[in-house]
Amino acid sequence: MRLRTVLATFTAGLAAATSLAAAGPANANPQQNHGNSAANTACSPSVSLDRFSDALDKTTYDGTFVGNFSALAVDRDGSLAAVSDRSSLFRLDPRTLRPTGVVPLADENGAALDSEGLVVDRDGTRLITSETEPSVRRYGPTGALLGRLPVPDALRVAPAGRAVPNGTFEGLTLLPGGRTLLASMEYALSGDAAGTVRFQTWTRRGGEFTLGAQYAYRADAGLGVPEVRATPDGRLLVLERGFTAGVGNTVRLYLADPRRATDTSGVENLTGQDGVRPIGKTLLADLVTCPSQGATAKQPQPNPLLDNIEGMVITGRSKGALKVLLVSDDNQNAVQTTRFLHLRVRV
Repeated sequence: MRLRTVLATFTAGLAAATSLAAAGPANANPQQNHGNSAANTACSPSVSLDRFSDALDKTTYDGTFVGNFSALAVDRDGSLAAVSDRSSLFRLDPRTLRPTGVVPLADENGAALDSEGLVVDRDGTRLITSETEPSVRRYGPTGALLGRLPVPDALRVAPAGRAVPNGTFEGLTLLPGGRTLLASMEYALSGDAAGTVRFQTWTRRGGEFTLGAQYAYRADAGLGVPEVRATPDGRLLVLERGFTAGVGNTVRLYLADPRRATDTSGVENLTGQDGVRPIGKTLLADLVTCPSQGATAKQPQPNPLLDNIEGMVITGRSKGALKVLLVSDDNQNAVQTTRFLHLRVRV
């Protein structure tokens, strides 16, 4: 979210004034694992950190700034797709993470997007959210606009709807089987209880997505939902994130299960009323507890490993755990870092 650029810039001066030991360029030993012991990798009993990489921080590719990453997806050929909220869709090498291609994105009028969520559909189509309206659009691999999905009026940014600016469709995922698409709002609608965000679904019928059920999800106090990913068994990995000037980022990873949640598409205001069952969630890890593994931060952070984590993708399995890749959105800001975190997550 670009709002974080303002906050990050504010804290830059504070970071310099206090001469934090963690300050400095975050690019030393970007691929080093720093050991394989549990003490060196464990974030929690369910999550471990294999390694991190700052290799792409403040780089360019084919004349395009490499950063502002808001979402990741695995493409059909095994490469990674990465979307920037400045309307660029990158192809990344899955091993080195280096860019191997980039295409621009635009809306129906040729204007740039505030692109946030990304899914590669089974036919190679890219489904991409923009939080400006918000919207979900379909693009071909070369960036050609193919269509647009319907969005409930209430989820539109005010005054068209009840959503707050920079608080709409941040996450996007396709559930197992490919019939259900799910988008997560980042913040609550006006009239809903603070911290209660809506997850909207679409159902595939005859090759097209139509509006489906909607669910309530209760984020922790002061946090929003920047990303969501379906697990192979139909549950969800949910990122929750927040930022406090002078303190830094909070990033938590939850396992959530929407299968018993109430369909809230017909509920005008979510205020904790009886009869509405939100999506259940279980904390997998607060990333502040992860080993820093030599990471450094350019502004105050409770753990120098942390930054504005915004994208997440499940890349495979290893020894019974999901391999999960996270990426931060550096907002093209000098005091933030484009950082990839390689996690193993047991669900």
